[in-house]
Amino acid sequence: MEIFVLSLMFAFVGFTLKSRAEGRRIALLGLHLGNYQIEKLMETVTDGYARALGENDAARRASIWQLMNVTEDKLAAQFQQLADSMAKADAAETGVNLWPWPLSEAAPWAPSARFDLRKALRIHADGLARATSHHEAVSAPSRAFTLSAELFLMQHTCHWFCKSKTVASARMLMRHKTPYEMVMQSVSAETRQAYSALVGPA
Repeated sequence: MEIFVLSLMFAFVGFTLKSRAEGRRIALLGLHLGNYQIEKLMETVTDGYARALGENDAARRASIWQLMNVTEDKLAAQFQQLADSMAKADAAETGVNLWPWPLSEAAPWAPSARFDLRKALRIHADGLARATSHHEAVSAPSRAFTLSAELFLMQHTCHWFCKSKTVASARMLMRHKTPYEMVMQSVSAETRQAYSALVGPA
């Protein structure tokens, strides 16, 4: 009975610590995201891609792709600003937990149990910049495919920071019907290499 009670106590303490840490991380990210229209621009881009890919008329399709160029550039620029803003945040507040228990417990004696959100956001900013460079050799659908993967991975990182990798992967699978491993294979080689070096292989 004593073991059962102690187990319940430890579970309660762990849940409380985890909930408090999640609240702080959500508030921090929300504070910085609130200065930009990144989520709205992401929705505009993904909706535009769906319209372009479903359009049978070549002229209309080309027009939609052209309109998306402006939104893509704005999105990449705003995310670069977000990465710059987050770079000024306290390192003690930007750790992303690699382990299933609260970061505050693991961090003091196991720094390898986390990675820095600021570094991840910089990787994402660079990836979005590459994907929106509009090289003539890359077709609009190919650019849309890569940029979508870069956006999904960035969104995954934000959810991972706020909750956990398991929750982030489940949300991406539910929202975009795409598993984490497939997204990692769909981003640019530069993003995949830098991200894997930071968080580990998929």
